Amino acid sequence: MENHERRRTPRYSFIASAELIEVRSDVRIASRVSELSRHGCYLDMMNPFPKGTAVLVKISAGEAFFESTGIIAYSQANMGAGVKFDEVSPQFVEVLERWLDEMEKDRVRRQG
Repeated sequence: MENHERRRTPRYSFIASAELIEVRSDVRIASRVSELSRHGCYLDMMNPFPKGTAVLVKISAGEAFFESTGIIAYSQANMGAGVKFDEVSPQFVEVLERWLDEMEKDRVRRQG
């Protein structure tokens, strides 16, 4: 039986700058988003925080800005970390939805 990874929503390739902040110590890591979904993102970085770490993620793309609390869902040394978004305030839900809608339209255009 094949083991297929299951996701609640599509994950899109998305390049943007990001800052990841460890909530308790206020340690900050500059990173880059490589994938984005409605429920989280993947951040490229050399020294990611360990799985389970509570974080604040801030993403900037063009003029738009997004932030959310989250948790490190998985961590890959010398590669990056998957972040699961926690509480996303309504103003940032709008930004996230707009980015995802744009990426979905681009995907459909490329296929069509």
